[in-house]
Amino acid sequence: MTSKELQQYLLREFPQENACCEWKEMKNLKNSFAGDEKDDLISYVSAIANMEGGHLVIGVQDKTLEIVGTDLSKFNLNFQSAVWKLLEHCINLSSEGLSIDEYTTEDTYKTVWIVHIPKHLPRRPVYAHKKAWQRVEDSLVEMTQERLAAILEEPIFEAKDWSAEIVPNATLADLDELAVAKARVMFKKVHASKIPTEEIDTWTVEELLCNSGIMIDGKLTRAAIILLGKTVSVFKLRPAVVEVTWTLWDGCQEVVDYEHFTVPFILTVDQILSKIRNLTMRELPGGTLFPETMKQYDDYTIREALHNAIAHQDYTLQQRINFVENPDFLYYANGGSFIPGTLQKALATKGPQRHFRNECLCRAMVNFNMIDTVGRGIKKMFNEQWRRHFPMPDYEIDALNKEVGVKIYGNTINEKYTKLLKENNTLTLEDCILLDAVQKGHRISEEHVLALLGRGLLEGDVLEYSISLDIAKKTKQLSDYTRNRGLDKAKLQQMILQYLQNAGLVGAKRDAIFEYLKDVLPKTKTQEQQERMVGNILSEMKGAGTIIPKGRTWYLK
Repeated sequence: MTSKELQQYLLREFPQENACCEWKEMKNLKNSFAGDEKDDLISYVSAIANMEGGHLVIGVQDKTLEIVGTDLSKFNLNFQSAVWKLLEHCINLSSEGLSIDEYTTEDTYKTVWIVHIPKHLPRRPVYAHKKAWQRVEDSLVEMTQERLAAILEEPIFEAKDWSAEIVPNATLADLDELAVAKARVMFKKVHASKIPTEEIDTWTVEELLCNSGIMIDGKLTRAAIILLGKTVSVFKLRPAVVEVTWTLWDGCQEVVDYEHFTVPFILTVDQILSKIRNLTMRELPGGTLFPETMKQYDDYTIREALHNAIAHQDYTLQQRINFVENPDFLYYANGGSFIPGTLQKALATKGPQRHFRNECLCRAMVNFNMIDTVGRGIKKMFNEQWRRHFPMPDYEIDALNKEVGVKIYGNTINEKYTKLLKENNTLTLEDCILLDAVQKGHRISEEHVLALLGRGLLEGDVLEYSISLDIAKKTKQLSDYTRNRGLDKAKLQQMILQYLQNAGLVGAKRDAIFEYLKDVLPKTKTQEQQERMVGNILSEMKGAGTIIPKGRTWYLK
């Protein structure tokens, strides 16, 4: 959209400021995402969430909604990572319904954010800077005692556990005998220190299921069918879809093969995982003629990711669990919100998770040695990738569309990163996650950039950085370093000036300039990041008075 079209859209969709809608120029927020209380983004998010929820439009002029844009590079964030940062800084903010829309005008290249903010959860005010905020007329104030009391006294309607619901007309005849036998073996393995295996062997099937939590008052739960049911018994769970679809893609992203799997998942998980072509990889370490060998994927990681998708799937959404095998990575996706809220919270959790979407199902999977509930599963997946010197898992948390995806890599991306993990024994898991983000071209916070720069793990400036040249020299990767780093800004500006001089009175559009520069832009960045980089350079050159835009075309001044 052009600036005029975007302004008209905003006036139509967000016509006035009120308790549910706020318009802000970033200068009015002191260009701060999480800075001074009352003057930053998180304070306004807290205030809107503590009423009925609503929207925060950023990058427009108060009163008129004239498009003025905002310099998002100061945040070292994109609109997706900004959602995670909001959840990190705003205590009690729900991930359900929280999202950010980003619009960049075609004529002036100005960016506007629309932050969609959900209403606070019952009895849980949203805090920023350890304070709950609200709007009183046009002012942002610390929440009044009356409003706080009203929130704390709200009724809470206890959510039902879908997986614990009784299945009408389901009997033991609906269960697969092999699945029940495996459940008994796994139950004995998990509880060997507490219950003698001889005693478990004497239990009837009903006693085993009751002690596993999937039979209540002699009746089978949905969790029992999901884990132990015969294939035909899955129809008793309709309209829920209880299915995992495995798809094999080739290097051109074409589907080569696929298969659908359903209950009993305690058995069919092994069938699904057997489809993976887990190749043996060989590498010659320095100073030896004998190669190191390992599988492309770690057994624990690929099993844990699939079990998590089954355990935390929102079966009421009537969606399949997708499991996609690519040449270089595996991708899992299940329906539902990410219960911990953010990946950072999941990795930082030191105790058991407080609540589950499918508690009955999760508890049964714990009893059958399929998952654990002490919060270490995701963290162990990251540690396993670190141990293997592979890229970290990528979590894609789509709160708006209620989907959680995770990508597990089976190949290296950047040799500098791999060698750094092998040779530097002072790194922490947090260091590896941050450096992994850099190798993938993702932005990290200014605070983290400065810390890594100070330790010599990165080089450059806060806005443009890469894994350190010193590391590149030590690992003999200078040619890759130069190619991945790209030309510096001054050289790119000189190329743009030369290009526009050659274009003369015809000028050049931004797309043409990008095509001219793309071969010398940093290879560590995505195309979106490269395009944004070119846009920033053009804006900087415009501010310096060396070039001018006329409509969507650029000219020498």
